[in-house]
Amino acid sequence: MKHHTTSPDLDPQTTPAPGFSYSRLHFEDLVDSALTHAHKLGASDAAAEASEASGLSVSVRKGDLENVERNRDKSLGVTVYLGQRRGNASTSDFSRDAIERTVQAAFDIARFTAEDPAAGLPDAGDIVSPGAAQRDLDLFHPWAINSSEAAHIARVAEDAALRTDKRISNSEGASVSAQQSHFFTAHTRGFRGGYASSRHTISVAPIAGKGEDMQRDYWYSSQRHPLELAEPTAVGRYAAERALSRLKARKIRTTECPVLFESPLAAGLLGALVQALSGSALYRKSSFLLDSLGQRVLPDHIDIREDPFVLRGKGSSPFDEEGVQVQARPVVEAGQVQGYFLSSYSARKLGLRTTGNAGGSHNLFLSSRLTRPQDDLKAMLEKLGTGLFVTELMGQGVNYVTGDYSRGASGFWVEKGQIAYPVQEITIAGNMKTMFQDMAAVGADAYNYGAKTVGSILISRMKLAGN
Repeated sequence: MKHHTTSPDLDPQTTPAPGFSYSRLHFEDLVDSALTHAHKLGASDAAAEASEASGLSVSVRKGDLENVERNRDKSLGVTVYLGQRRGNASTSDFSRDAIERTVQAAFDIARFTAEDPAAGLPDAGDIVSPGAAQRDLDLFHPWAINSSEAAHIARVAEDAALRTDKRISNSEGASVSAQQSHFFTAHTRGFRGGYASSRHTISVAPIAGKGEDMQRDYWYSSQRHPLELAEPTAVGRYAAERALSRLKARKIRTTECPVLFESPLAAGLLGALVQALSGSALYRKSSFLLDSLGQRVLPDHIDIREDPFVLRGKGSSPFDEEGVQVQARPVVEAGQVQGYFLSSYSARKLGLRTTGNAGGSHNLFLSSRLTRPQDDLKAMLEKLGTGLFVTELMGQGVNYVTGDYSRGASGFWVEKGQIAYPVQEITIAGNMKTMFQDMAAVGADAYNYGAKTVGSILISRMKLAGN
């Protein structure tokens, strides 16, 4: 695969990186103009961010080119504060007149907005120090790929899926995406910062079987650096094997049993925990984990840590969206909640201090103190014994206020630690509070899904609705 990184003889301050139209210096100038104009209008504080994104997405189906899409977006966002009144406005026009009109619009919105005691820029003690060197987390690896090269890679991936077995009868297609962006942001409390990042993906979705017995599945690879993507043939073959394994799926009777969540789905359980521990849900009292700081919400063998500084990590950043210093920290230790996910605003609403999570969580790692290196998927199925191994979930059946959980599911029925047959059209149900307490084991088959890394998770008991 061809790849491209910034040439060492280009100055990224004054010369746009390949694929971009604007340099860092240009963005600094735009942001400073916006902040200067806000001050001139009488704003007590202001923040601005200039950003640009560009990319290529190509999809094929059964060898034919289906879609070629190039995206290029730019934006300048401005937030103006008049005491504790706040106004936001944005524009994609970078002319001086447009910037001044945008600042004026934000200013006018602030004038007519009610005061909010929690509104305002972060406190000085939480902000990354002006002039402090900002960590390079190696997030920017542009992929110099054209549409015909991307289509070729997509065809190779899809062809590998179709050649895996003659029962792979059809395909929903394969796609290749190369995306990159950069931004610069500053505010009147002294913060200045920005960086470029990239994200590239190969995905395939084959269909197995025919007539009444047809099944689809998919697989993908997504990385910051194009050279770290999985081989297209490997992505295609694995997607095909997943689809084939689902053929001749049955329904099962309504029962109660242990449930093993495949690692990509286990990341969804971690996501539900993050949502329940996020400041916006907590101050609105719309979380089933209210007042859980210091409380045990998971078994004592479970730890969750957050690390914003993973090189090339998908959730890595040297600061949060407000310019607040981020840090590696325990979120859950021995089952006890050590910290929430707070921005300056939600922290003030709760009478707490920001955790540097304006914009969301950073890289999260869920682990169990009981997990041994040999606890691969085969070992986890043995721990499951007789029960359900879930590989796909449907619907959005999580009530974050009560914790009630009910999702359509498919996967495999397991007997005595061995996969017996594929199953479909079932519903799994429980309550997240109980499910978290019932996490019996975590596999060593750790999988990185976005900014979350977790192995398969065994829940000791859930309700299954089938026939």
